[in-house]
Amino acid sequence: QVQLVESGGGSVQAGESLRLSCAASGYTTSHYCMAWFRQAPGKQREGVAITDVDSNTKYADSVKGRFTISQDNVKNTLDLQMNSLKPEDTAMYYCAGSWSYTCKPMEDIRDRDFGYWGQGTQVTVSS
Repeated sequence: QVQLVESGGGSVQAGESLRLSCAASGYTTSHYCMAWFRQAPGKQREGVAITDVDSNTKYADSVKGRFTISQDNVKNTLDLQMNSLKPEDTAMYYCAGSWSYTCKPMEDIRDRDFGYWGQGTQVTVSS
């Protein structure tokens, strides 16, 4: 049984940092395209960052230069380092795993490309 469990969310001030982690069981994150999504109240879920089996990474324009996605192959986790947080980064953040070794271009990433999801972790950034 595949499980993805996120942690690391919280409430911070604008400009501060958070590190999210997604622990996987029954599934090896380094073998597939993995992603972080987020969903703010009243908005559609959007892809934030993706990484594939070759550790290639891609980011949404809104987070480029501030967020870094990475994998820890020993711990079997997917991480998201978020720096210089802004109030508009406030959302529920989800870890997602696919069945594909490669990732589509960032602009083509959709929910349906990922079959495994965590329960989400809340990030709140105040000004």
